[in-house]
Order: sequence, then C-alpha cells, then structure tokens
Amino acid sequence: MLGCMLKELEMRKEELSNVQVHSIYFGGGTPSLLTPKEIGEFIEAVNRIFSVSTRPEITLEMNPDDYNNDLFAGLKSARVNRLSIGVQSFYEEELKMMNRAHSVDQVHQVLKAATQAFDNFSLDLIYGMPYSTLSSWIENLARALSYAPPHISSYALTVEPKTLLAHKVAKNEIVLLEEEKVAAQFDQLVEILERAGYEHYELSNFGKPNYHSVNNSSYWKGDAYLGIGPSAHSFDGRQRSWNIAKNPTYIKSIQNNTLSITRETLSQIDHYNEYIMTRLRTQEGVQLSEISARFGARFVALLEEMSEEPVQNRFLFWDGDALKVTRKGKFLVDGLASDLFLINL
Repeated sequence: MLGCMLKELEMRKEELSNVQVHSIYFGGGTPSLLTPKEIGEFIEAVNRIFSVSTRPEITLEMNPDDYNNDLFAGLKSARVNRLSIGVQSFYEEELKMMNRAHSVDQVHQVLKAATQAFDNFSLDLIYGMPYSTLSSWIENLARALSYAPPHISSYALTVEPKTLLAHKVAKNEIVLLEEEKVAAQFDQLVEILERAGYEHYELSNFGKPNYHSVNNSSYWKGDAYLGIGPSAHSFDGRQRSWNIAKNPTYIKSIQNNTLSITRETLSQIDHYNEYIMTRLRTQEGVQLSEISARFGARFVALLEEMSEEPVQNRFLFWDGDALKVTRKGKFLVDGLASDLFLINL
C-alpha cells in the first residue's frame, strides 16, 4: 500500500505545485498501522516532491490500543511532532458501548507516555453518551485535564448506520440521551475548558494559545489540500475529489498508472454555503469583507437580511463586520448555518 501511496504523490504533484505545505496529517481508518519507518518514508517523499515549510505540523491519528513501548521514539525519529489520540471516554462502560477496542487502562498508559514524549498532542472526547450525567461528564473532563493536553477535540455522540450501537438503539436496548441534557454537557465543556485556558477556536475544538490545529484550521479556511490513499478527499479551491474506497481497486489503478478519482466542481453558491458553514463554527466568524471580496455585494446584502432574525433572537451577533455565534447559539450552530444557506439567486 505504501508504494502505491508514494506513487500517487508523484502522479498528483502538480495539484499542489503553487502551494506551500504547512501540515501533513496521517488520519482516517488506521494510519498507525503504518510502521514509523513507513511514515518516515512518506514524509521524506512529501518534502522531496512539494514545497514544505521549515517546521510543518505533522500529526498521526492513533487509538490507545495502537500504543507500544517503542512507538513514540520511532514516530519522533520519523519527524511526527503531534499526536491525535482517540480517547473517547475515561469510562469502561462507555468505551464498550461505542465498541471501542481499547480499555481505560490503555488510555492512561498512552496519555502518560504522550505527555513525556510529545510537546503537542490532542485527545478526542465524546459527550452526550447514553446514561451519562452532568457529573459523570465533568469527571470525564477532569480526567482529561489531569494530563494537560495542549488540544482537545470533543464531539456529540452520533449513531452511525450499520454499527452495533445503531442496532441496539433501534431495538431500544440503548436509549439515547435527551437533547437538553446533551446541550447541558456541551455548555459545561465550553465553560470548563475556557476556564482552564483553552481557546474555543472552532465548535468542536479547543486549544491552548499557539496549539490550534494547523491541519483542521486549513479546512475551515477553505485552503487547498491533497488526500492520498483509498477514500482520501482533496480540494483544490475549485473542485472536490475523492479516491475510490476499495483497497484492491485503488492498488490496481495506481499500478496501471491511473487515478480512480471522482471529481465535483462547486458552484458559486456551493462555495458560499460552505464558507458560511465552516466559518460560522470558528471564533473568527463570517467576515463581510471576505464575502464581498469573494462573492460580491449581493451576497453581503442577502446575509445581512437573512441573519436579522437569529441576531434578534440572540443566537448570532455582529462583532464589527463579523457575524458570530453567541454562547446561546453555539450548540445550534449547524442548524443556524443551514438557515443562512442560499438555494439560488
């Protein structure tokens, strides 16, 4: 697989020919199944093929059960300088409910090692778990904060189709938490992390100063990015594209010097709606000056008109020429953004 990914890099080098690379991210699926040596080879190839900044953010996604005693030393020698660790919960019963392979003991083991090996690491937490309470969620956060992670990503539980959790929910073996209780956990998340010195720079992301994720921020800013490997998604500023998902088909395609890629060209309205969706989730908000420059005065007028009601209801507010989400509106931000979408002009 690595050989095909390296070949795909070469085949697609023109797609980022005018862009400096500031982030390399090993994510999606199980990237930690690559050995540190293979990860190092991929990073060397990126540096050889593309223009890379002097100190790029190089992140590896991993699960606690991926950890072994030699892993972090190998990753550091490969130039990985940031980890994203899928902790999810510090409660055994919640990990089992999500069908996670790791245990709480493995969570503590990997986080202890991460604090010693890496200056920059992030952990993921899930709120809104069935049967959780406000006090159990606060304890989850306290356990996470005891490791002083520079970055925390936290998401509401989503029930993915065709999973064990979805099956149990459908049969009423598991009852989902009421929305108002999920919202209360989100409010506590924001309050506790901001009080602990984290900046709530995007709806699901909290970072200490200078520890915002470069990789994630590039998506919200609409920067170009190149995805390599099966199912990987890319964006060149105009088109979205994604590789075929099936590994055998991907490998055969690359070996035959072809790319099995589906491409979608975005319309002006598509770009505008994506801008609204991504920027409204960030602390910078939706900038009228940027909308004017990218889309024109008509879009500015439409946004001002369509935002009047949520501003009056104190879900949104104007900070200079930036439209931002209030504390009251944060939990509802995706719905607020969709209400501002344009269907046609």
